[in-house]
Amino acid sequence: MLRRWPRKRVMLFSVLGLLGFGVWPAGAAQLAGVTLPDIQTVGTTRLVLNGIGLRTYSMLGIHIYVAGLYLQQPSHDADAILDSPGIKVVQMHFVHNVGAGAMRGAWRKGLVKNCVAPCVLSQSRLAQFLAALRPVSAGEDVTLEFRPDGAQAYYNGVSVGYIDDPAFARLMLEVFIGQNASVPVLKRELLGN
Repeated sequence: MLRRWPRKRVMLFSVLGLLGFGVWPAGAAQLAGVTLPDIQTVGTTRLVLNGIGLRTYSMLGIHIYVAGLYLQQPSHDADAILDSPGIKVVQMHFVHNVGAGAMRGAWRKGLVKNCVAPCVLSQSRLAQFLAALRPVSAGEDVTLEFRPDGAQAYYNGVSVGYIDDPAFARLMLEVFIGQNASVPVLKRELLGN
């Protein structure tokens, strides 16, 4: 059964949790049968769930993954999030198998679409990133941890690579919430709108 709490209620619980009131209701971050944690901890930094959304594919609405955006402070402003030096996490729980070719195609399209002047997308950096992508099966998690100096990628909690280029890491996050986000509906959901 699909159970989804209203975004305003999730945001209220997030703010109360930040203030130390410990009022995290069970299922507050549940969508399409997937539950994401309300809190992520990166080192000693506590992040709260800003928004949760469903990535679908084609006019048939095939469910691909449920994603959550975690921030140090909740925000609905994509530019402020992208410009902030704070740690950010995008966690994706896949509900459909995605082959390496499809993964590479989607990332290539999203990165190119979001790299507008003065952005310059290094072809060698792009090729290196795309080559590192692997197929993902239903039930697996992919987590992208964005830091001021780059981004760390995890498959099922295991580190699979670090991108030491802050501009490229920002571009990766723009694929989700940037002006030319790959999936505008998912962008709105991740921003809690």
